[in-house]
Amino acid sequence: MPDIVLETERLVLRTICEADAAEQFRLLNSPPVMHHLGGPKELHEIEARHAKAMALHASDGFSFLMAIEKASGELVAHCGLKRVDNEHAKNPGDMEIGWLVREDRWRRGYAREAVEAVLDWAFTRHDAPHVVALTSMANEASWRLMEKLGMRRRADLDFEDPRFPPEENPTILYSLSREEWRARS
Repeated sequence: MPDIVLETERLVLRTICEADAAEQFRLLNSPPVMHHLGGPKELHEIEARHAKAMALHASDGFSFLMAIEKASGELVAHCGLKRVDNEHAKNPGDMEIGWLVREDRWRRGYAREAVEAVLDWAFTRHDAPHVVALTSMANEASWRLMEKLGMRRRADLDFEDPRFPPEENPTILYSLSREEWRARS
């Protein structure tokens, strides 16, 4: 049974359970949602990522979470924390935030609402010194949200990721320190 980890005005963010892979595959795996992430994934790939998230939550107390819309009870987003584990990254092990929002819920503020709750979780409950977010330069919606959240671009930590096509490179990195977060809170 999944545990409720965070709650916002419109969302319940809960731990991932095995049954969530099929729901994520159905609702969050569309070409528009996955466009900057290498395209839609196979169900077994989502299952593997969920297994990794469940193991991370069991060992470290944080992971990606399923965001459930209170009004409908439906899965509308996937948001959470993990360690930077990209072999090409210059900052392995940093706490990384990430998110996906269902296409029919875009432009409603769900990403910002979920990300703000997860940042609070990272800094207050997990004592993160800083949190990073990665995206491609082409994913303007993501890096604009990072800027709205007070995150700063760290061009010194950008890197090329050969898993992605040229139009999705470089991978760019934004960072927010605990002190910067406290100052804006």
